[in-house]
Amino acid sequence: MPSADILLTFLVTTAIFAYMPGPAMLYATAQTLARGRTAGLMAALGIHLGGYAHVVAAAAGLSVLFHAVPPLYLAVKIAGALYLVWLGWTLIRSAGSTLAAEAASSATASARKAFFESITVEVLNPKTAIFFLAFLPQFVDPSAGLPVWAQFLVLGTAVNLMFSSADLVCVIFAAGLRTRLARSGRAQKLARRIGGTILIGLGANLALQRS
Repeated sequence: MPSADILLTFLVTTAIFAYMPGPAMLYATAQTLARGRTAGLMAALGIHLGGYAHVVAAAAGLSVLFHAVPPLYLAVKIAGALYLVWLGWTLIRSAGSTLAAEAASSATASARKAFFESITVEVLNPKTAIFFLAFLPQFVDPSAGLPVWAQFLVLGTAVNLMFSSADLVCVIFAAGLRTRLARSGRAQKLARRIGGTILIGLGANLALQRS
């Protein structure tokens, strides 16, 4: 593995990137506001597990395909953006019947739905793949005892864990806010609309980004 100095630089840099406000943090916040703390935690877990798809892709060199085949990158990006917009619209549309919907369906079902949606969102985010491809090689040492692919996996796992810790912080704060709003049916509907609007905004941002 790289030297202790390089690893320390890696951890500090990763923490800075992880705790800068970004799409994943907003996404976890939106899911929590719209569906509650359990769903928010499951959304964070889904994002985390989806991130490993990009870690493995970076280790296998598959992320290079996004650079080599621009139409592939564009197709995945548009698919991810449309999925986010659809999720956001679904939350906004259901805001009018939030209380009835929550009474009819269990929190477990809502959390399960958030979990699988979040895995899909993360896997369909090519920006994550490009980030791993650009960031991890700076800390890989070809002369180290571990093979390069193994270093990618170890470093990528560390990055994924750090980013997920930031997502969890957002879930905790958003859950506290939602608890304060829980006494009011109107506030719950507003929270769901806000969460849906955030998801639509994230989808639009992803679609309009050039790289």
